Amino acid sequence: MTDKSASFVYVTYIRTTPEKVYEAITSPEIARRYWGHENVSEWTPGAKWEHIRANEERPVEIVGEVIETDPPRRLVITWSAASKAGDPDEESRVTFEIEETDGGMVKLVVTHDQLQPGSGMEKGIGKGWPLVLSSMKSFLETGQGMDL
Repeated sequence: MTDKSASFVYVTYIRTTPEKVYEAITSPEIARRYWGHENVSEWTPGAKWEHIRANEERPVEIVGEVIETDPPRRLVITWSAASKAGDPDEESRVTFEIEETDGGMVKLVVTHDQLQPGSGMEKGIGKGWPLVLSSMKSFLETGQGMDL
């Protein structure tokens, strides 16, 4: 069995509502504006989801399954490179926890776990999540995401 003990946790506070954070993650039209990708799914447990680059070729880069939904508080999905879909050793998990705090802020905790230590995926998400989530924060607070 493959060692999948690595994890990555990112916490940020966003001046918005839990509903808008959840929508930013699950709406293809909104995700495209801060991520350059669309997250496409029915967003129900057991449904497949695809992470599609929002360009002319529209390649599917990441795929997975929706494990748990509790809008607008929690979303849990599996995560795998499309080229390695179906290989349980290559699959990881992402949990989005969205909590309203005092003062009109939302605490967003993204936990990406069940990763292989030292793998390309672990290295990639360690760089990618901070950029994507910073861009989401900028988009939700100012209406403009970063160029990723």
